[in-house]
Amino acid sequence: MEQKYNPLFESFAFRSGVEVKNRLVMAPMTHSSSNEDGTVSDVELDYYARRSEGVGMVITACIYVTPNGKGFPGEFAGDSDAMIPGLTRLANTIKEKGAKAILQIFHGGRRVPPALVPNGDVVSASAVAATESPDVVPRELTHEEIESIIRDFGETTRRAALAGFDGVEIHGANTYLLQQFYSPHSNRRNDQWGGDIDRRLAFPLAVVDEVKRAAAEHANGPFLVGYRFSPEEPETPGLTMEDTFRLVDELAAKDLDYLHVSLFDYHSKPARGADDSKSRLEWIVERVANRVPLMGVGSVHTADDAIDVQQQGAPLVALGRVLLTDPDWVQKVESGREDEIQPKLSLSSQNKLVIPDGLWRMIASKEGWLTFTE
Repeated sequence: MEQKYNPLFESFAFRSGVEVKNRLVMAPMTHSSSNEDGTVSDVELDYYARRSEGVGMVITACIYVTPNGKGFPGEFAGDSDAMIPGLTRLANTIKEKGAKAILQIFHGGRRVPPALVPNGDVVSASAVAATESPDVVPRELTHEEIESIIRDFGETTRRAALAGFDGVEIHGANTYLLQQFYSPHSNRRNDQWGGDIDRRLAFPLAVVDEVKRAAAEHANGPFLVGYRFSPEEPETPGLTMEDTFRLVDELAAKDLDYLHVSLFDYHSKPARGADDSKSRLEWIVERVANRVPLMGVGSVHTADDAIDVQQQGAPLVALGRVLLTDPDWVQKVESGREDEIQPKLSLSSQNKLVIPDGLWRMIASKEGWLTFTE
């Protein structure tokens, strides 16, 4: 291995006591490959087994905490104890390969397809449609339903602990329910759960508190809690970098193990709320000021990209698409074989790369997300 890549392979100890062998993480990616009843499938296990050997930590695809939060076909469920046996198999599969297993917990809010949730009842902070699906107007959640969903996040954390996961990541990014409560675009309430910025923060922070409570009560050993967030929204009104700075301040005070910045490209510059003299990641690093570890992600294709993320101030680097095209990316960098990394997908490589049918169809339908070669 080239000496300049050594920082990627240093071990890391989180505040909770969880330790990872290196700074490289498999990013959470939807795979649409679970069984119809929400249980973990064999093809899902094979997919994770193929990608868990090199990285220090695997963050799974998101798991819905309550039935009306299901966001994707083939998404796995965390809403009942009947799911624990399958979750145990998944945690064991990842850990047997030497990586820590982290379960990403989630509610899709207004972004769920009506066909996937009971009675087509799409819910959110307020009855405001998403820009991406203007014809789906969600129903505003009641106070009692909000409190129930908060408890559901805690219950899914309990199941993750019982299943042997090493921690959970709260999915507060990508315009899903937690972000919907914080965003002035989707939250038009005027009660304790919305209005000014303090009240829009109430729901995501209550989820953090409940998840931490459940982890402390049910985990038998070190168990980490991370939080993923998106720094900006294009809508007006919508989240700006100024809003993100406030969110970061609040999360940094919660003694979380890490914050995970959801970016498609880690080089991207702010649009609103901060000038473009620095990348979004650099602005967030400056605001965090070492109060909590950061995880960077977004178009990290090469080992030089990963080092660049670290040099911008994020000690942890999440790898997404590159682990689809080359599950051995980490091992190749570690053994000095970076020139052998495969950056593209061959049309005939699905079985070799152990990519389930559901994920393969998603890849093929997202133009520009990955590059195919004949």
